[in-house]
Amino acid sequence: MGLGVRAAPFTYVAHALAVVAAAMVLYWCIHFRGGLAFEAANKNLIFNVHPVLMLIGFIILGSEGNAENSSTFLPRGFSFVCKILSILAAIMVYKVLPTVNHDTTKLIHLILHAIALVLGAVGIYCAFKNHNETGIANLYSLHSWLGIGTISLYGIQWIFGFLAFFFPKAAPNVRKSALPWHALLGIFVYILALATAELGFLEKLTFLQSSGIDKYGPESFLVNFTALVVVLFGASVVVAVVAPARLEEPQGYAPIPEN
Repeated sequence: MGLGVRAAPFTYVAHALAVVAAAMVLYWCIHFRGGLAFEAANKNLIFNVHPVLMLIGFIILGSEGNAENSSTFLPRGFSFVCKILSILAAIMVYKVLPTVNHDTTKLIHLILHAIALVLGAVGIYCAFKNHNETGIANLYSLHSWLGIGTISLYGIQWIFGFLAFFFPKAAPNVRKSALPWHALLGIFVYILALATAELGFLEKLTFLQSSGIDKYGPESFLVNFTALVVVLFGASVVVAVVAPARLEEPQGYAPIPEN
């Protein structure tokens, strides 16, 4: 089954939107919200670390994970090779570069998922730290519930993938049976992360508007447009996942044997 379009154009769009989304959330937190800090008298600076790390860690780096996991399960697959630059906001695509050995991409996939998981954990820690130091209750909103569920599933995915496909590796027939479910859960976690992020933007903007910022002011528009860019980014990734990428398998790749 295919969509009749190639994945490459959507990967280009996804990369551009990823950089735009990361730049927008950084501009929001630095220009409008005062900056980022792990320790500060202004506790809002601690919270500002949360949306930056969750967007870059889960939404941008997380897109690479779903793509790689799906490559042997969905038609012709889709894979990003992400790299972190100075502001942790740039990625580059695997599909539009010359073919790379599958073992290499698998290792990159594992490492990037670990980075994403660490960034997500630090981001959640900053939200708890802000709440605890300002007397705000924890885990009272749907956003927070989904956030804890998402990072928990993300961690389970990483541990399972490491043990089953990297070290010590399950038997070939077990890996072959488990791969579709691993890929499917990866896509589910990615979509769940997108939904959680959208709820987070809505929740934070609602609080800010209740505190007095202009509902039609530049900050409100920036947050809403950032959320829209994230939706478009997620949509481009999903389309790229199900679209064909190439006519032949990557160099050095062979399906998991039956025995």
